Amino acid sequence: MGQSIKYLNDENFRSEIAKGVTLVDFYADWCGPCRMIAPIIEELATELNGSVSVAKLDIENNQKVTSEYGITSIPTIIIYKDGEEKKRIVGLKDKETLKSLAHSISNG
Repeated sequence: MGQSIKYLNDENFRSEIAKGVTLVDFYADWCGPCRMIAPIIEELATELNGSVSVAKLDIENNQKVTSEYGITSIPTIIIYKDGEEKKRIVGLKDKETLKSLAHSISNG
């Protein structure tokens, strides 16, 4: 069975992205494109199992992290490696694009 998505918040964000490669989907429930990318994020959590952690952060309820990382448009996907931002994608992207970016960072 695949890995499940981690739900991050202002309190656990730093510790969850500190080690390894983590793909974080910054979203809001009211955001149409966020709802469209949600099934893709779920599939990635399964397909990247083991090599990349997949997480989501609700920007409405986590203003500290949202502000700290300058999230102004959603969906925003940020891929971190050992706590450091490596790639930022804003807007709706297809699964293969996100998957190849995550792999290139985890293998790089």
